[in-house]
Amino acid sequence: MNPFSLKDKTILITGASSGIGRSCSVECSRSGADLILVARNEEELQKTVSLLAPGSKAEIIIADITNAENLEELIAEKVSVLGKISGFIHCAGIEKTLPLKKHTPQLYTDIFAVNVISGFEIAKILSLKKYKNETSSFVFISSVAGMVGEIGKAAYSASKGAVISGARSLAMELSRSGVRVNSISPAMVNTPILEKMFENIGEAAAEEILKKHPLGIGQPEDVANACIFLLSDASKWITGSNLVVDGGYSAH
Repeated sequence: MNPFSLKDKTILITGASSGIGRSCSVECSRSGADLILVARNEEELQKTVSLLAPGSKAEIIIADITNAENLEELIAEKVSVLGKISGFIHCAGIEKTLPLKKHTPQLYTDIFAVNVISGFEIAKILSLKKYKNETSSFVFISSVAGMVGEIGKAAYSASKGAVISGARSLAMELSRSGVRVNSISPAMVNTPILEKMFENIGEAAAEEILKKHPLGIGQPEDVANACIFLLSDASKWITGSNLVVDGGYSAH
């Protein structure tokens, strides 16, 4: 039996309609997982479904996870179709780079609502016996911005730091329920968000960012493969950790 396989595991993924979330969905399906995919944009989510490995079972939930009061009902419905959850990846996230003087209380609220609170709320639902397998693994996508300082990212960095420390506390609390909890901190990854950022900051600034990544900018599947490791039985003795997947960025 391949310990890295996700066969017979049902994985719930937020932010599955683009970027790292889409890549996690595709790579998990190739590793044999059944999927519950969550996002707001139905058209993009259907595109993700079309990219999955042939024969994959997938259910979709179209919802804004920051204010979906019936989220538990939606999850319960999909669990009854696919079976209990073995894994969860929280990929949904907002990134904003703004000078501090342009940060507002609303900006902090919006970023924390998606990046932190919604992920922990879903973890709360999925940690209930009726929805999860005897052993399961939760993975939160954080960022190197949660570990190192970056200009213009006070709200974003604070939210990603909260993901790392919150995941550690969840790991301690949920270990007795058979749940492992870890986070992954990527540096810059080639996604639509990054393309948009590079357009806004100009060539010279983009060049500076590239220089800070000894192995170059990452691809979404680099993060997805790290998720697969943490979801699989190959990592059954790992919990409360933050796996840095950053092309050497934080080694400076």
